[in-house]
Amino acid sequence: MSEFTKTNEKRQAKLKEVSKLILETGNAHSFVIANKDFIPTVIPADFIALFDILVKEGISVEDLKKLASKLLNIFHIPIETYPRIEPDTNSFLGVLEKNNREMVRSLDEIRPVFKAFVKDPANNVLQTNLLNKFRQLEVFVKHYTIKENVLFPAIEKAWPDYRCLQIMWSIHDDIRSNIKFVIGQLESGSIEIKTFNRCVGDIFFNMMAIKFREERILFPVILSTIGKEELQAMNRLGLEIGFPYIQPRSIIQEEQESNSNGFINLGTGILNAEQIKLIFNHLPVDITYVDEHDKVQYFSTPPKRIFPRTVAIIGREVKNCHPPESVHVVEKIVESFKSGEKDQASFWIKMKGDFILIQYFAVRDQSGNYKGVIEVSQEISEIKALEGEKRLLDW
Repeated sequence: MSEFTKTNEKRQAKLKEVSKLILETGNAHSFVIANKDFIPTVIPADFIALFDILVKEGISVEDLKKLASKLLNIFHIPIETYPRIEPDTNSFLGVLEKNNREMVRSLDEIRPVFKAFVKDPANNVLQTNLLNKFRQLEVFVKHYTIKENVLFPAIEKAWPDYRCLQIMWSIHDDIRSNIKFVIGQLESGSIEIKTFNRCVGDIFFNMMAIKFREERILFPVILSTIGKEELQAMNRLGLEIGFPYIQPRSIIQEEQESNSNGFINLGTGILNAEQIKLIFNHLPVDITYVDEHDKVQYFSTPPKRIFPRTVAIIGREVKNCHPPESVHVVEKIVESFKSGEKDQASFWIKMKGDFILIQYFAVRDQSGNYKGVIEVSQEISEIKALEGEKRLLDW
């Protein structure tokens, strides 16, 4: 294994010491004074191991996000100056880093407009300009979606100490939420200036912090532990979601269609595999099936999917497919289905102007044995608006 991924118990003990100090007191001044010789000895991979341990100890994600900011500030220089493994420019990680550079350019364009708007919030021209720039920045959240649905599953398979990803995913969600809030404020023209300014500051801080952690910690360790071919295949998976600004070049689209002509007796009809696939993919709903072992085994691909999925999630534990803040809800649903206490759970949310119904259904065999869960999501604005009757064709 590369030097980059080696850690040791003495460094981990020291890092746990300073982490506990920060968690208990909010600062680490005494540690910094007493450990000036230790600080330069850490390596980036130490922090992957450290946060895996802290997550397993049950420390909340919110506390760990605050800790990560303070801790990585203390060790910023040794992390930044550690010899970095560079990804190939057109590789999956190389494309992600190109998009990071475009994100920084977008933030740089926002900064002077934001400063001018804060001084003159009644200026409609500045408000419109700032809104357009934040809409462009919002495109970048696809970068986080690709990480969560393509990169994170591969890391979970390759690393025993993958739990630091929960912290990163939660910060992704903070960024999404804050950008949505800022855009909403600018669209409405009703600015809560104090909250607005704080959200913009948080967006800048978190997006730059994630970039640093990706390029100086996460990506180099990935290059030491995950094969080049597997990483290159991720370009195609990323294309299914859509990279935000920069797309990978010269990607050969490989079709992995089954050519089997075999038919399957479904009890109420006989269909071949292609017909079954077409039926599922033409239903106006997102369908995801998780088996009785809590592993994702299938998802449909309708023309307009509500929530992004790629084949990288196949075989992934369902608890790792959700952000830390909501995973407990999914786990409660699954446990209630397994115990036989419940058979269905429903939620509805508003998202980007759509009204989304999300339902979970327990799957059981003829003997009542639990065989998994189906998640079905559907945009129901038109259904919700129906009134009276329609008995005639009007087209």
